[in-house]
Amino acid sequence: MFEEQKGTTPMTESAPRWMGLAIAGLAAVSVLGLGIGWNATNHARAAEDALTAQTKTMQADLQSLSQQLDMDQQANRQLQAELSDVTSKLNLADGQINTQRRQVKDVRTDYTKQISDVKSSVESELAGKANADDVKTLGTDVNGVRTDLESTKGNLQSLRTEHGELIARNHEELEQLRRTSERDYFEFTLSKKGDKQHVGDLLVELRDTNMKKHQFTLALYVDDMRLEKKNKSINEPIYFFEGGSRTPLELVVNQVGKNAISGYLSAPKAAPVATSAKTSSGM
Repeated sequence: MFEEQKGTTPMTESAPRWMGLAIAGLAAVSVLGLGIGWNATNHARAAEDALTAQTKTMQADLQSLSQQLDMDQQANRQLQAELSDVTSKLNLADGQINTQRRQVKDVRTDYTKQISDVKSSVESELAGKANADDVKTLGTDVNGVRTDLESTKGNLQSLRTEHGELIARNHEELEQLRRTSERDYFEFTLSKKGDKQHVGDLLVELRDTNMKKHQFTLALYVDDMRLEKKNKSINEPIYFFEGGSRTPLELVVNQVGKNAISGYLSAPKAAPVATSAKTSSGM
């Protein structure tokens, strides 16, 4: 029996060794798992940081693109406004050119008729002369009259060609008209909205101006009547009658500023118009 106990002793001593190996293996596996888990955590955190940085970059790019789009839209609106302004000016200039062409055509017809009338009158006078010397002298006179008329015609046509039907754009051109026209001219200036001024027997009131379009609106007080002229252009004559006269008066504005205009009134010399202009705050 003692020998049997001796034989079982190695089996009881070998059990703790397997347990140690198992524990060591489990510990190694645990350490390996912890290492793998830590490494995976680090990778996940790095990926999250990279995604956050990429998101911020994309947001900054989107904001920059949005600002650029706003700037482009603003520039486009400005270009459209400038294009509209240029188009309006071209239309206005085209209308003025057509008006001046019609006026020049009328002037040519007018003066051609005058020359024809003078020629017919002189030829009739020549036909009644019996003396050859008188005929020769009259022929010379006819040529002189024709030359004078042609010179006057050329000067007036040049003035009308540039400025339209007897229209002056400044004081110097107005003085030219005074020397060549059978009308009286009265200059005026209105320097603010609502300003009124007597120009001859006429009272003129400034209502509004548009510097961009070179237009203005004013009111005329004629024969106890108020006539409002809206959106008139520079050098566009305004015709009206006064006191039952059959010959019209003509008002022209040749300068438009900010809430200010200046121009002149043209009236027949026989019209009862005063010789000076005075400023008034009312009618």
